Order: sequence, then structure tokens, then C-alpha cells
Amino acid sequence: MANELQSLSILFQNRLFRIPDYQRGYAWRHEQLVDFWEDIMNLHEDRYHYTGMLSLKAAGRESVEDFAKSEWQPSGFNLFHVVDGQQRLTTFSILMFEIISFVRGLSENDGKKDDEIVLGDETLKQIKEKYIVRYRPSIELNIVKTYLFGYETDNPSADYLKYRVFEEPFGGNVFETYYTKNLKDAKVFFVEKLQALYESEGIEGIESVYRKLTLRLMFNLHEIEDDYDVFVAFETMNNRGKKLTNLELLKNRLIYLTTLFDDGQLDSKEKEQLRKNINDAWKEVYYQLGRNQTAPLSDDEFLRAHWITCFQYSRKGGDDYIRYLLGKFSAKKVFEKHTPIQKHDEDVPLSDVEAGKDDETVEVQIEAEAQFVSKLVPKEISSYVNSLKSLAEYWYYSFFPYESNFSDDEKVWIDKLNRIGISYFRPLIVAALSKKKTTTPTECSKLFKSIERFIFVSFRIGGIQSNYQSSVYYNKSRDVLNGNASLVSISEELDSTVDKDMAYAIKIFTARTNTRFDSGEGFYGWGDLRYFLYEYEFEKAVKNNLQKVDWSMFTRVERDKVTIEHILPQTPTKFYWRNTYRMFTDCEIKQLSGSLGNLLPLSQSINSSLQNDSFQDKKNPPATGRRGYINGSHSEIEVAQKNDWTAQDILNRGLALLKFMETRWRLQLSDEEKMALLHIEFVDDGRAIPPEIQETQST
Repeated sequence: MANELQSLSILFQNRLFRIPDYQRGYAWRHEQLVDFWEDIMNLHEDRYHYTGMLSLKAAGRESVEDFAKSEWQPSGFNLFHVVDGQQRLTTFSILMFEIISFVRGLSENDGKKDDEIVLGDETLKQIKEKYIVRYRPSIELNIVKTYLFGYETDNPSADYLKYRVFEEPFGGNVFETYYTKNLKDAKVFFVEKLQALYESEGIEGIESVYRKLTLRLMFNLHEIEDDYDVFVAFETMNNRGKKLTNLELLKNRLIYLTTLFDDGQLDSKEKEQLRKNINDAWKEVYYQLGRNQTAPLSDDEFLRAHWITCFQYSRKGGDDYIRYLLGKFSAKKVFEKHTPIQKHDEDVPLSDVEAGKDDETVEVQIEAEAQFVSKLVPKEISSYVNSLKSLAEYWYYSFFPYESNFSDDEKVWIDKLNRIGISYFRPLIVAALSKKKTTTPTECSKLFKSIERFIFVSFRIGGIQSNYQSSVYYNKSRDVLNGNASLVSISEELDSTVDKDMAYAIKIFTARTNTRFDSGEGFYGWGDLRYFLYEYEFEKAVKNNLQKVDWSMFTRVERDKVTIEHILPQTPTKFYWRNTYRMFTDCEIKQLSGSLGNLLPLSQSINSSLQNDSFQDKKNPPATGRRGYINGSHSEIEVAQKNDWTAQDILNRGLALLKFMETRWRLQLSDEEKMALLHIEFVDDGRAIPPEIQETQST
């Protein structure tokens, strides 16, 4: 067993490194790359830097044979699996390749071959063959090669590293995942760092990095023996550094379990196939989670949601799902045997004694040969990974519905659910989407619409606790997946619950609105105002077949800018406003400003300083840098039809918006409840209107 400090120049002598299938992908992000680069920059060339443990496992005979089928193994080189340290080795390989590429691309090396370009004491050809790739000697062709560091061929990162990072020519498509994005980011990071270093220190700076990288970074090499449990070692070692995600941990565990079943349960071919199924499932999962590279999806969130749809939901704690999974898929469950219960022949009727009469006791001796089987059988692992794989795509589409081939109505309602905050309903939605063969788009849309209504009324209006009914609908997701509940029945149940809770929700909404007006914010302080106004705008956009407000702009927070405007300003100082509202007190003006009918979604954010403009300037502004209502959102255009903006207009628009709320979410609001919500009942109190005020030069 080797257990000593070695530099990378020694480590790469006569070794081929491969990342095995139970390993995670490349997980380092910008923060880790910065630390790695700064370690090199701050290292003196006459000192060593301890880089950490590198645990290797000599590949077994089967792995070597498989390797020989797909890649050339140079004479004298041994194949090793990287158990711990792959993040650092991957980073080293990427940086080394970029150093070679950078030096080759210098103007003074234009037209030269790699064996004519020198870096330090070696040619680029020598460096590349030592750390990146070796070619099999050939008189005519130089096409058979092997990379010294890489992934096993069935890993999606294998092709990406070879064709996108090491830039081997390739005309096909390369599979991309969350982890391949990290590989790309590392490549770009080092390209930028090397360019900046060259500009400040010239070729001497590049040579210094090369020397420190290959000679001064020291690994504590540890070779794991054959009888050592490599999978357990992987879990233990990786949890020391950048913690494994639960999804990564579970993959390693499942692959480990495939090695434990005896030949009576799983022969060698079946073990190989089950291991391939696990890798295929994780390949699909990682592809779907990283499919949108600007917004990768959470590993753990997906794993927990899948657990909810497949197993009995319990509310014990945040990590109960992974504790359950690691407990279910454990070595103990393979090694711990039990004897199956021997059943009577069901065709033999029970006697009175057997039926439980207690007038006499009879012992029945059943002699049977004990059959010992594992508590965990291979079929359970196979079913689990197949389910995980099958739901991954639907999980992705639940976030990005417009990339799917779902019906237009389904896409619209999934999008609405993401806007309002899908809460705990995503597992149910994913389960529904996965049952396309037995359900219709209409049934799915109806379910999504009922969920959206439930969320809006219960949580956004009623302020009910966010986990209200969560256990019920987590379990419904499992029922849908297993075919034990119809989408229609769940929709009806959701609607019934909302109807039952309606009066309470409106009561709470009114009380909380009172509090918001007491604080001076009014409806502007309602956290779901944007969603509500966007839905009002969306309905008009559908009617006119023209979208004018983009949700991403509408919800983006920009300093000193607004996307919802008080038409009547909160503090009106312009003459127009002071004159138009001269019959109201300052307190009443504040109420009017915060009332629902006075709040307007804009198609383009504006500087908050422009909110005090007169109504005419808001409708059709002079050269102030703002877009006028007449050219704005459908809601703005609707308001722009008014000649003036009076208290009566605020009341009328508020009532119209509440009417929309009633229709859209099937609420029942009395006239008294509407006036109580708007907080401007004084508008129609019949008060005398004082004479117009005199405009002064300063206004």
C-alpha cells in the first residue's frame, strides 16, 4: 500500500486515472477555483504545498478488460480509479491543458509544431504526453491515443471533457449536464487567469505556474487494497471536503449494493445490467437537472419530491427522506436475511379451531425447509431507479413548461403556478404529468387550475399556514403515480376545500388589509399584489393577443425604480394633484393612494422620482424618459382613456379589480366586504367640493 507525499510529475508516471461510475461529476465552482489559483500564485517556488489526500484503487480485471475494448492502454501503464481527489485532479488537468494551449497560441509560436515549442525545460509535446494524452507509436498515422485522466466512458462528463475541454475534434452532439457546466466554467476561468498573468508577468509567469503546478503541489497518495470497502471509503472521504449531495451519496450506495447480492439473487450479467441501469438513471437525472444551465435545478429537492411520490410521506424533519432512503438501501438490508412465512393451501377451508374457537387447543406443526432471502431484493433497486429516471423529465418541465410538448393550456397553468409560488404541489403536478397515457390534457389543466385557486385563496389571500393540507396532497401525488386516484377527484376535493375555507380566508384578508392601511402602505404592501395585477393584465393580453408586460421585468428589483405605480402619488406635490384632491384630507389622500384601484402595473420600469408627475404627463409625457400610459401595458392603456384621475375613478377601478378577483378565483364578496377592502368609502359621502385652488408660479 502506497501512503506517501508525491508531486503531480511523479503521480502521472505510468498511471492512467479514471473517475469511476459511482463518483459524482465535477463539482467545483468559482469559489473553489479562486482558492486553487491563489494557492498557486502565493506559493514560493522553493516550497511545497500540501494539496490533500489522493486515494486510488487499482482497477480490477474486468475494468481493465472493459478499458482495453474502448481505449488503448500504453505499455507499462496501470489503470487506477480515483476514489478521493477527483476534483483536484480534474482541475489540474484542465489548467495543464490551458497552459499548453495558451503557450501554443502565442504569436512567437505561430506555425511551430508542439515539439518545437519549449516551456521551461520541456517541449509542449513532452508536456502533453506526460499529463494529457499519449499516442500509440505509428509510422503513418497518429490516431490511436488514450487520455491519462478522464471519466469512465458511460459518464456524460467523459465526452464533454474530451471534446469540449481537451478540444478533440468531434462532429456530433455532446451531452451536457450541471457538472459539464462546471467543467466549462473552469476552462473559461483558467483561460482568463492565464491571459491576465501573461499580460502582467510575461512568459516567465506562465513558466512559474507550470513548475509550481507539477513540482510543488504535493498529494498524500493512498492506494486502497482489494479487500478494502471502496464504496464506504468514498462516502467517508468525500464527506470530509465538498460535501456530497444526497443524490450523489445515494448513487454510490446503490452501486455498492449491486456488489453485495450473492449469485443466487443476481448473477454477474444481471449485476452488470443493474449497475448500468443505475448509471443510466443518474445520467438522465443529471441531464434534466442541469438542462437549463442558467438555472440548474436542486438535486436534493428533486430527490425529496420523488421520495414523496414513491414512499409514505412523514413529517419528521428536513432530512427524513434521505435517512429513509439510505436506511432502505443499506448493506444491512442485503445481509440481514429472513425466512418467508409458509402459507397454508388457500383451497383448504379453515376448521372451527383454526378459525379461532377457544374450546380446545390444537397445535399444527408445519414442516418446511427454510428459504433465506434478503430483506432488500434487486427488483426494488431496479424499480426505484427506473422511477427516478422516468420522473426526471417531468420534473424539469414542471419548471420550464414552454420547452415541453404539453398542450398550450397546460403550459399556461404550470407557468402560473411557478409565478404564484407552487408551494408543496410540485410532486403532485409531476405525478400528474407522468400519467399522460391514462389522463387527458383537459384533466391536467383542470387540476392545475384548482391547485392555483387553492394557493391563491388559502395562502395568498387567507394567509393560512404554508403547510396546510401538505400531507394530504403529498400522499395524493403517490396515489396518482400508482393509479389509485383520478385527477378529476383531486380537483374536486381542492375546490371543495377552498369553498369551505372561503369565508375565513376573506375575513383574514380584510383584517390584514386593515393592518396594511394602518401602516400607510395599503394594498401596495400586499405581497401578492404583483401576481394579482399580472393576472389582470394577462387576461387582457390573451383577449387582445398581445403581451405587453414581461413577468421577469415585473418582478425584478432595481434600485430607485418601480414597476407598480401609484397613479395618485403617495405624497402629491404637483398642482394638478393638490387641486384635483382638494376636498380630501391628507389622511384620506393617503388612503386613496394606497387603495387597490390606484395601483397600476407598468410595461416598463420607471425612476421613482417620476411618480409625482401630473396625470396628463403620466398619460402622454414630455421628454422625461418615461413611457406614457397610452403606449404602455393593457392596464395603462385602460387608465389612459380617462381625462382626469379622480377619487371616483380610483373607487370604480378598485371595484372592477375586485370583480375580476371574484370571477377569476370564484370568490364571493359582498358589497360591504368590497368597500371594507378598498378603504375609501368616504368618496361617496356627498361632501361639498371647495373652490379650485390658485396655481402659483412655484407649482
